[in-house]
Amino acid sequence: MHTASPSRVVFGAGTLPQVRDEAERLGGSRVLLLSDGSPVLRKDTERLREVLGDLVVAEFDGAAMHTPVEVTEQALDLLRDQRVDCLVAIGGGSTTGLAKALAVRTDLPQIIVPTTYAGSEVTPVLGETADGRKVTRSSPAILPNTVVYDVELTLALPIAMSVTSGINALAHAVEALYSPDADPVTDAMALEAVAAIGRALPTLHDNPSDMAARAELLQAAWLSGNCLGAVGMGLHHKLCHTLGGTFGLPHAETHTVILPHAMAYNAPAAEQTMERIAHALGAPDAPTGVFDLIRQVGGPTSLRDLGMAEADLDRAAELATAQPYPNPRELTRTGLADLLRDAWHGHRPQAAAESVPDLRALTDEVAASFDGCTNPRLRQLLTDLARTLHAYTIRNDLTPNEWQRAIDFLTEAGHITTDTRQEFILLSDTLGVSSVVDALANSRTPDTTSSAILGPFYVAGPPAAEHGTDIAGDFTGTPMWADITVTDQDGKPVADAVVDVWQSNEDGFYDVQLPDLDGPVLRARFTTGADGRFTFWSILPSAYPIPDDGPVGKMLYTVGRHPYRAPHVHFLINAPGHQPLITQLFVRGGAYLDGAPGQRDAVFGVKDDLITDFVRQTGPTPDGRPVDGEWRQLAFTFRIASLGH
Repeated sequence: MHTASPSRVVFGAGTLPQVRDEAERLGGSRVLLLSDGSPVLRKDTERLREVLGDLVVAEFDGAAMHTPVEVTEQALDLLRDQRVDCLVAIGGGSTTGLAKALAVRTDLPQIIVPTTYAGSEVTPVLGETADGRKVTRSSPAILPNTVVYDVELTLALPIAMSVTSGINALAHAVEALYSPDADPVTDAMALEAVAAIGRALPTLHDNPSDMAARAELLQAAWLSGNCLGAVGMGLHHKLCHTLGGTFGLPHAETHTVILPHAMAYNAPAAEQTMERIAHALGAPDAPTGVFDLIRQVGGPTSLRDLGMAEADLDRAAELATAQPYPNPRELTRTGLADLLRDAWHGHRPQAAAESVPDLRALTDEVAASFDGCTNPRLRQLLTDLARTLHAYTIRNDLTPNEWQRAIDFLTEAGHITTDTRQEFILLSDTLGVSSVVDALANSRTPDTTSSAILGPFYVAGPPAAEHGTDIAGDFTGTPMWADITVTDQDGKPVADAVVDVWQSNEDGFYDVQLPDLDGPVLRARFTTGADGRFTFWSILPSAYPIPDDGPVGKMLYTVGRHPYRAPHVHFLINAPGHQPLITQLFVRGGAYLDGAPGQRDAVFGVKDDLITDFVRQTGPTPDGRPVDGEWRQLAFTFRIASLGH
């Protein structure tokens, strides 16, 4: 079960002017504008005041960390005195916390304009500090009504604050993954947030004005905040609330220091979660990966540097274990004291005993070796290939024997490949890569006939044939009459389209597989007439196995997959002024069109709109050819795209 946040979200660059519309949509006519009064926010607050115009009847710029109750009461007096009917807050977690505290006491609508990556703007959670203790509560009345994200507002956020705010968001995602309330939806959001933060923070560190990285980090903060609002938090947040509320440590900086140590504490009881986090970060070990990320981008790594006294560590551990709360690993005072001591000193957490060495420097060196390539596309492809192969090797902990077996497999595929036997195409087909490439290249013209893979048995330059030709030669099988039309996207016939046709025989062999065959058979080249049509005779295609006597066939049998293709005929269409179309037509009701994964078409080439009727017929044929018994009729119209589409 998953509960989604009902907040309205406006996201983009330059969205600040929409705040007035959002306030009026909520019925606001007397707005209290909230901020923390920091110099960093002054210009943005002035812009927001101008946007809201005469809706603003009062301002309060005293928002403070950890949402002290006494500050909330001051703002509450102003709110009541000015008969405020809507709250608008701009800033980070402190201002958001104040807006929430006011909303839960008055039931007023609230609009949050975040300028950091706190994420609390999309949660129904409020943490307030009173008498030296920070207490957290959750209620639907706490959740802001609207959040207006404007990426441009984050450009003024200093890099140091960007880092700690981003790690604060990372903490929400990490704890959501091992929360007892976790579900597949929050898991997916959390992992995407972890990966995005891992990418964006180093980019921002190198170029704080990178808008794309700012946008990615802000989106990750939104994802993380949704995780925080959907599930309960554990050890990390409890410790940070204790250290902030009781010992006055700064909120985001404390989250940054504590996160890798809280993760290391929980790692033995959440191994699978830590593996997923490490994978998302591209690191060999999750706690050390987070620590190294923080150090790489210049974030704080020690409680001592935040002003925490060493003498207070045991007291903090005692407070953090005073009340039970959900956590993957049992909480002990001694264990938390050790955790806090490591965090106080800024020690790098110990990597898990079974973790692989940190090989990122090696991967970076290999990737950098392509920097001299003058072809930008080639440089990108080779760099990403190297990183992907390294990640695959590390993720699966490949042994030397396994890698040698892979080399032997590719070598064997190379040895068996000839002009008429393309084992590497078979490998690409059976792994679905060919279908992925096909889909990426041909998915942008949805009003045309779907494409399909070329396959390993296409031969360029097939013999030209006249309309009505029988391309089956001496091969036997159920006769098939094909009446094919080629049109553009608007249904207008395409004349002079050159169409290559090829298929296997009834036994499942293409002509190039039969060395004793004299000349091309079951393949030909036709040219459409003025009406966009051409016709030919052939035989009904049947299911057949791809060549399975090589390494690809061995792979299929080893994993329990069959080598069969669903029955089909290939078409390759080229017409002046139009995009080429490579496709196939499948016999409706044929074998291997349905079934469990691994039991359908062996190369994943079937698409629903390419399954068509090869209609059973008896009696007279369209061209008067005498046929004894059953024959099939294939009538199909291919729609192809113009070059401008």
